[in-house]
Amino acid sequence: MKPLLIVNPRAAGSRTGKAFVATAAAVNAVLGPVDVQLTARRGHAAELARAAADGGRELVVAVGGDGTLSEVVNGVLGSGRSRTEVGLIAQGTGGDFRRSLGIGRSVSECLAAIASGRRRHVDVGVLTCRQADGTMATRYFLNIVSAGMGGLVDQYIAATPAWVGGRTGYYVAAIRATWRCPEARLRCRLEFGEQHEDVALRARVVAVCNGRFFGSGMQMAPMAEVDDGVFEVISVTQPTRLHMMARSRSIYDGSHLRIAGVRHFRCNRIAVDLEDEALRLQFPLDVDGEALGWLPMTVEVLPAALVVRA
Repeated sequence: MKPLLIVNPRAAGSRTGKAFVATAAAVNAVLGPVDVQLTARRGHAAELARAAADGGRELVVAVGGDGTLSEVVNGVLGSGRSRTEVGLIAQGTGGDFRRSLGIGRSVSECLAAIASGRRRHVDVGVLTCRQADGTMATRYFLNIVSAGMGGLVDQYIAATPAWVGGRTGYYVAAIRATWRCPEARLRCRLEFGEQHEDVALRARVVAVCNGRFFGSGMQMAPMAEVDDGVFEVISVTQPTRLHMMARSRSIYDGSHLRIAGVRHFRCNRIAVDLEDEALRLQFPLDVDGEALGWLPMTVEVLPAALVVRA
């Protein structure tokens, strides 16, 4: 059965759709004949991927950004068929998970990774969090879940004009989120094997990291590995918003970890909730680059749950 490309034509401000004729020619030259399906709405990539896995498709390739890849992973894992592998042609705004995999940003580099035959068994996170209607929902994620500034950044990026570059757009959005996001008091329960720890945090952002990067190259967790069965948890706060803004560049090279007010934990499972109910809507979640849900959340790692062509 031919590989299936699931294409999000609206990724990267619709540039993915506009460039797909050239992308398709490159794909055919490297991978040979493929099937192609275009997404029409949020959640559609997950539906298409699940149907492909249910039908016995051996390889499903996400063409788009981190959000498209995340949906494809949710579809494949939701099927329960362990034979379906996932590939990535990164054409979104952020491209953060491909950085953690060590894949270049060009179509040719992504195709070379898919065609190489290399297979990586990567960890997947299972997130349960509150939805807009107050109910709790569960989904998978590949890269990073964060609460606080990250969710606000996603909201601002969604409204950013397409001509603004990825890193520039995310940096401006991060500055805006810093100005708006409150410092919140959080209750966390961390579990690592048979050990557990209850931690009280004051933070403007807390990130549960499977991958190293988010926000188009911000190195939130430089120690993270996608296949070690462990989450790296990073919480960040500063005395004032001006302190946060002054130190915001340090996150690109990972030197923020040396700043007072930044804490690091390791775990296999974590539960996080707010102490102040009034802050809930000001502290949204970022899930693989998409604003999806609010606290409380629980996150658990599934070691080596997904096979990625990389």
